[in-house]
Amino acid sequence: MATRLYQQLFFMPSPLFEFAYFHAWDSHVDDLARMAQAENWEYRFTQNHRPHPILSSYLHYTFGRLEVQKKIGYSPNQSRACFNTGLVTPNYEEIFAAFETQRRQDGAPYVFQGFYKESERELLDFGMLPDLASYVDNSADLLYDTRLPLRKNVDHIIDENKDRFPEPFRSMQDNYQLRIALDGAVAHATRRVQRNYRTAVPQFYQGRIQLLLPICMTNRSRADLALVVYQQSKVYLASTCLTLDMAYNNARLLARPDSDWLEP
Repeated sequence: MATRLYQQLFFMPSPLFEFAYFHAWDSHVDDLARMAQAENWEYRFTQNHRPHPILSSYLHYTFGRLEVQKKIGYSPNQSRACFNTGLVTPNYEEIFAAFETQRRQDGAPYVFQGFYKESERELLDFGMLPDLASYVDNSADLLYDTRLPLRKNVDHIIDENKDRFPEPFRSMQDNYQLRIALDGAVAHATRRVQRNYRTAVPQFYQGRIQLLLPICMTNRSRADLALVVYQQSKVYLASTCLTLDMAYNNARLLARPDSDWLEP
C-alpha cells in the first residue's frame, strides 16, 4: 500500500504529460511550492518517493479537469498555452503554468516554460487569462445533510480495504470484532458531523462530489481512516474507505480542507 499513491500518479497516463513535456518535473513542482502560499504538500503516513506528492497529484488532476472544461488558454497563433493552477502567491496573485510549442514532432505538442504570477510579462501574450477549474454546481452538495439516512456496506468496506485499517484490526482472522468496531466508529462520525458541519470534508471523484467522514478506531480524537459517502436517492451510501493520505490527496483538489481531523 505504501507505493500505491505513487504508482497511481507516475505510472498511469496523465493528460498533463500528454499535453506537455517537462524537463525536470520534480524541480518544477518544488518551484511552485515555493511560489505559492505556504502549505504542507507531503504525505503523513505514506512513504514519499517524490517531493511534494500532494502538489504533484493536484497539478495532474487539475489540468485534467481544466481540459474537460476547455479552460486551457492559448495565444492568438497557438504557439503558447497556459492554465490557471488554482494556487496563489502569499500576496494572492494567481499562478499560471505556461507552455510553448514543442519543436519535436514525436512527443507532446508543448513544452513547459514555467510558473508565473498573473502580473508577469511572460503572460502578456494571452490577453484574458483562463479561469480556474470548477467542480461544484450546487453548493449544498458540499455539506452533509444530517436529515438523510446513511447506509453502509460494512462487509464490502472490510473485504476490499482491510489492509488500510490500523492494527490490531488489520491482522484479525475473524472480522467480527472489526465489524463491531467499524459500526461504532461510523456512528461516532455521524454524531460528530451533526455537531460540526465542517467534519464532513468534500472530495471530487469520478465526476461527482463525495464526502469524507473521520473513522476513529483506536482513539476517539484521532482519525485512522476516512469513510467515503455519497448521496443517491435521498440516502447516503458508503462502501469504501481511504487512508488519510489518500483522503487528503483527493480533498485538496477542491480546496485546502478546513477540518481538524484531515491534515497533511
